[in-house]
Amino acid sequence: MKWSTQITKAGFLLLPAIFCFQLVIAQDLKPGFDADEYLEMLRVTARQVDSPGSVTFPAPEQFTMEYRSVAGPMDNRWELWANSNKSIIVISVRGTTRKPISWVQNFYSAMIPAEGSLQLNDSTTFQYKLAADAKATVHVGWTIGLGTMAPGIIEKIKEYNSKYQSKQVIVTGHSQGGAVALLLRSYLHYEMEAGRLPGNLVLKSYNGAAPKPGNLYYAYDYDYITRSGWGFTVVNALDWVPETPFSLQTLRDFNNLNPFTDMDKALKKQSWLVRLYLKRVYGRMNRKSNKAQRVFTKYLGTTISKQVKQAMPQLRIPEYQPNMNFTRAGVPIVLQPDTDYLKQYPDSGDRVFIHHGLMPYYLLTQRIYGKNP
Repeated sequence: MKWSTQITKAGFLLLPAIFCFQLVIAQDLKPGFDADEYLEMLRVTARQVDSPGSVTFPAPEQFTMEYRSVAGPMDNRWELWANSNKSIIVISVRGTTRKPISWVQNFYSAMIPAEGSLQLNDSTTFQYKLAADAKATVHVGWTIGLGTMAPGIIEKIKEYNSKYQSKQVIVTGHSQGGAVALLLRSYLHYEMEAGRLPGNLVLKSYNGAAPKPGNLYYAYDYDYITRSGWGFTVVNALDWVPETPFSLQTLRDFNNLNPFTDMDKALKKQSWLVRLYLKRVYGRMNRKSNKAQRVFTKYLGTTISKQVKQAMPQLRIPEYQPNMNFTRAGVPIVLQPDTDYLKQYPDSGDRVFIHHGLMPYYLLTQRIYGKNP
């Protein structure tokens, strides 16, 4: 009887410890889309917005803001949030603001290699690797924005890893913030690979309403390094922003081994009349698509870079790649609007951002994934 009483008492004493242990385990990041995690990321993102509407948006439930960076020359900003025991930290990247330079950054969409360097000013060079494939290219404006924030982000991740043993990192953003966060997720992966970040980090990303960050080969690389459920791009099917930037595929945007590289060889077995016709069609397609790419790069690169230079006078404009083949990256989580949604957010009128805001994404996620508003 005495032993039984002692065992029972010991069991009650162990309950709080077991509960705490289970709570910590429950807070570990797991692969796969988690609607609760994404909703919390939207609540975190809402605190980036300096407007009265952000106050009425539901407050974060699991995370507390611990650091906010100063705004960079193109008005990029990021925050660090942490859960109660700091086992998980969130890097939240702000989206487009009302400042003209923030919009200029979006339109500055010429392509540059996904690995290289950018001379941001006379004393700062941003060395970056965002993909392993030499054919991968990325949006120049958002890469510059990343470069202005990357050193501070790396410093804070190292600090929390050393001081609090924070090993789990969620990278998130909405709109422009989502596009930059995609590039950031890639950057952190290759910084870990190079040994400049702790190798024991677990990275997960949720990016909402994100425009397309790079070309097909960048997207392949991103989807590969986040494989098995660690990188998600959430899209409202009526939101036009994820359809940007303008995209154009030319015949040289294919993999090296393809039937278009040597058209003469491909047409060798055809009759001379067929060869003549198809070569003429191929030539026109090739010339016109290449000309269109040059026009895109001229206006969305060379021309608009003059406005970027006003904000960053010492920036050395990089050499652009002959590529505008933008595509989406990340496992797509599609939020398909229903009739109830359309009553609240009609798909008509002149409110072009009606489907792009945080609240439409928040409500659709709740409805689709069974989280009652």
